[in-house]
Amino acid sequence: MWTGTMETFLLLMAEASAVNAELAEGNHGFGLNFDILGTNLINLVIIIGVLFFFGRKVVGKTLSDRRERIETAIVNAQKRATDAKAALEEQQQKLAQAQAEAEKIRNNAQENAKVAREKILATAATDIERMKETASQDLDAERNRAIAQLRQRVVAMALEKVESQLQTGVDSDTQQKLIDRSIALLGGRS
Repeated sequence: MWTGTMETFLLLMAEASAVNAELAEGNHGFGLNFDILGTNLINLVIIIGVLFFFGRKVVGKTLSDRRERIETAIVNAQKRATDAKAALEEQQQKLAQAQAEAEKIRNNAQENAKVAREKILATAATDIERMKETASQDLDAERNRAIAQLRQRVVAMALEKVESQLQTGVDSDTQQKLIDRSIALLGGRS
């Protein structure tokens, strides 16, 4: 569009120069033209007219395009700002939900830890009681075994003593007393 306008402008300038040249030739002499209004005013009117006629459309279109771009940029910026605000609100809601969930998980973990601690303590107390009972039973069994061994030893010693006395010739009264006493000892301990 500018090339067509420039060509037209140059054409008009050339014609204005040609008209000036013809006017100058008509005087057939050399002289100064003091008619400022006649010479420059025509050129200025032509230039202003050309600029006004062709330039108005170009400048108007340029300004219109620039205005549309600015309006589009403003609308896009407002849309991005609205979208960013909505995204921020959404992320804040997600953050609040995540914090609430984290608090819930922490509370559940504390409750679970407390229950597990109580369970472990109860199990430990049960295990201690069972160990005490087992130790007591083992102690009783060991004591009973020791007593049984002592009885066997006492019986063996008594029998040895009886045998030795029998071999030495104990009378029947003494043998009877010895047997009775051995039976009494065995009967009293069991």
